[in-house]
Amino acid sequence: MRKEENSESGQPVKKNVIKSSFVSWVVFLFTASLVVISIISVIFPVLIVSNNSNISQLREFGIEPFKVDPFFPGVWAEPLIIINLIILGIGVLYFMKKLPHYLANPINFVFRFEVSKKVAFIVIVVLLGIYIGFSANELTVEEHWEDYPDVKRKAEERSIEEAFRVFDVPVKYFFLSSSVYIFGNIRVLPFFASICLLVLTYFFTTMISQKRFAGLVSLGIILQSHVFLTYDTTASYDNFWVLFYLLSLYLVYKVWPLSPLSYILSIPSKALTIMFFPLSLFFIFRANIPKRRKFYTIASYGAMLAIGIAVALNSNINFIQVSQMNSELFWQGFTSLSNQLRFDGLILIFLLPLTFGLFLYSRQGITQSDSILILIAGILLTAPLLAGFTDNTNQPYRFVPLVVFFSMGVGILLSKRTS
Repeated sequence: MRKEENSESGQPVKKNVIKSSFVSWVVFLFTASLVVISIISVIFPVLIVSNNSNISQLREFGIEPFKVDPFFPGVWAEPLIIINLIILGIGVLYFMKKLPHYLANPINFVFRFEVSKKVAFIVIVVLLGIYIGFSANELTVEEHWEDYPDVKRKAEERSIEEAFRVFDVPVKYFFLSSSVYIFGNIRVLPFFASICLLVLTYFFTTMISQKRFAGLVSLGIILQSHVFLTYDTTASYDNFWVLFYLLSLYLVYKVWPLSPLSYILSIPSKALTIMFFPLSLFFIFRANIPKRRKFYTIASYGAMLAIGIAVALNSNINFIQVSQMNSELFWQGFTSLSNQLRFDGLILIFLLPLTFGLFLYSRQGITQSDSILILIAGILLTAPLLAGFTDNTNQPYRFVPLVVFFSMGVGILLSKRTS
């Protein structure tokens, strides 16, 4: 349906289709490779870490480590394999139009189902009301995270103005200090940011899928995520950075001049979003917007990059400390998905089928599928890059963007169809 939006008659269409097909294949193979490597640790949790050099060093000291079968399956191995095979079989039969009617009809109904604006509004209010009602009591509880005492001290000792004078994720501390001074509670604004993230995900998914039902499904997926619900009200690991980054992508479609500004705000909220810069450029490249607006948006991001490099070269600012590559830690970084999302079974089980589904939609001309795939790939690659090239440790809260992009990907699979 979006395939012919900017196409012309004659040979240029064929060239554009071939180019789009090539991009789709490259994105799919890249993302599928990262997903498969990450899923291996879900099926065999100790396979990647079984050849760790630390184990060899123990043997050198005469210590015989506990022997573990590297192919010993994890708790998610059986359901993951079985459900993936079932989905693969149903998917192949469905696209070949050989699926029995009693199975095909319910699937078609879900794909075509839509709700009115009024119903969507009521469902959103109910879902958010339930979520806020169950989560609000967390605001009265002191956090137990290891980083919390230092975060609390900085937020309480700095004034709102001072939060921007010291380059220590100043946007984050601006909001935390504001939360302390305005509400007397450091967790109020982080909680509000999580609520905004939920609402933005709904509107974003609804926009790219052209279906309100898809937006509601995406909202529901995030609300059931253990990772999201664990960090939604915390001040130590807030969602300001996720909110600003997602907003920067959303503004590419709505108000493009504000998109780079929102992305800029995400960096001093958490420096990790610097690594998302290539993802943003690809998102803009595949966005269904006029070519002129696409050029201006990419140019604005390029100018922002040039300014950022100039500032970094003429100051002592070090966003991310890069060290020499550690190949062992790099590969161990791929185990982060199985370790840190072990309670998010929905994502672990359905991430691979979603990857294939988005690829099929991309082949049908829905370029947003490529965008979501590359965003998922970028998040999966973040963990090994941080482990292999920096001294940073991987933490579960860094997978909150993966939960968001996964939910949006499911929404795209429910996209409005013209046939």
